[in-house]
Amino acid sequence: MNMDNEKYEVLRSKKNFICDMDGVIYHGNKLIPHVKEFIDWLEKNEKNYLFLTNGSGRSPRELAQKLGRMGLNVGQEHFYTSAQATASFLASQCEGGSAYVIGEPGLTYAMYEAGFSMNDVNPDYVVFGSSKSLNYEQIEKASRLIMNGAKLIGTNSDLVDPSENGIVPACRALISPIELTTGRKAYYIGKPNPLMMRHALKKLGCHRVDAVLIGDRMDTDIIAGIETEIDTVLVLSGVTTLADLEKFPYRPKYIMKDVGGIAGVYDK
Repeated sequence: MNMDNEKYEVLRSKKNFICDMDGVIYHGNKLIPHVKEFIDWLEKNEKNYLFLTNGSGRSPRELAQKLGRMGLNVGQEHFYTSAQATASFLASQCEGGSAYVIGEPGLTYAMYEAGFSMNDVNPDYVVFGSSKSLNYEQIEKASRLIMNGAKLIGTNSDLVDPSENGIVPACRALISPIELTTGRKAYYIGKPNPLMMRHALKKLGCHRVDAVLIGDRMDTDIIAGIETEIDTVLVLSGVTTLADLEKFPYRPKYIMKDVGGIAGVYDK
């Protein structure tokens, strides 16, 4: 993508990089081109960076191990998930509370770490994250608990996710039967909720003007950056295409084929 050199150098001079994962770093278990060069560039130039994902299924340690299997050596301190953001938010709202959790182990682990107990009788919250093992019994139980007073929380509002085999249903699509059954709308913690962006800035210990957000989705990543007043980079390696840009009333500051453009692997 073309951009004037001065604008490009402003981007490269940023000290803190907040980077989405799915569609930016990998598709499923397949690494996206030029990611290794991008991470090498971050390390060589002593940048602070955080992989911020709306995924809730894996813990930071598991994400670090996943990248390790792809040949990337990234410490677990460089990851922050919607499961962690959800658990942190709920701990601030209801310290020592309980929850009925639907999701993968990373979400349950984050809830335990935040001091929550698991409860399928009279929980304070029903917490929902994407799950490949979602079944009717879980939907029925969650609906009953909510109608009995539990509050509904979604880890993120993504309708779809990119995968190695194309687009697949995500959290907001999967939670919809519970919302429709109970008439209650979930409160979603992950991007584009600015709450998660503030968590990321706090974890990096930086001000928004010193940071840049890199993502592949206009409806979660880019709008999250804009609403937090962080410079944004849209990479075309995931969900959003150039043709999709016309559907949105806002635009990213930068557009690139993939993260290799930041590392100077090719002309922007």
